[in-house]
Amino acid sequence: MELNVGQKVAYPNQGVCMVENIENKTIGENKMKFYSLRVLSDNSTIFVPMDNAEAVGIRPIIGNKQYKTLLGLLAEDFENVSDDWKVRSREFNEKLQSGDIFEAADVLKKLTYLSSEKKLSFREQSLLEKAKFLIVSELRNADLGTEGKLEKKIDDLIESACSNHQDDDEEIVATAASGH
Repeated sequence: MELNVGQKVAYPNQGVCMVENIENKTIGENKMKFYSLRVLSDNSTIFVPMDNAEAVGIRPIIGNKQYKTLLGLLAEDFENVSDDWKVRSREFNEKLQSGDIFEAADVLKKLTYLSSEKKLSFREQSLLEKAKFLIVSELRNADLGTEGKLEKKIDDLIESACSNHQDDDEEIVATAASGH
């Protein structure tokens, strides 16, 4: 995958970056080409070897077609969340670090649901905020809406998914109550 100067890309766990430059650097005795990326949320700079960009998880930000898929995913029901906070934390961290916006959406949806069931731990609250930031900032930078409108749309879709979600325990009780 080749990136161009001026292109916006998604960088795992950092959000949207702008490819500022392509630079030659010497590391030891090796001459390498690097992408110079500026993180748009905080203006920091990240250097990524061109040969390593895909392995790191850098990708172009989403377009209209993927946006529609994302909206559909946000509204869909989801698998139950583990009761073990350590398992949840590891799973959610891995998903956010993957750089996949659809995985970030899954994390956001599950943590939003959990937050309606109980108070989230500090770590889980931070993960929820990170997932929402990654999604909203990418959509905003793809010119798919203003931050406020995007947040409202995302919140409404997730609220719909959460209100329609039944975890396995509720399903068993409902089935037993109906006599089936």
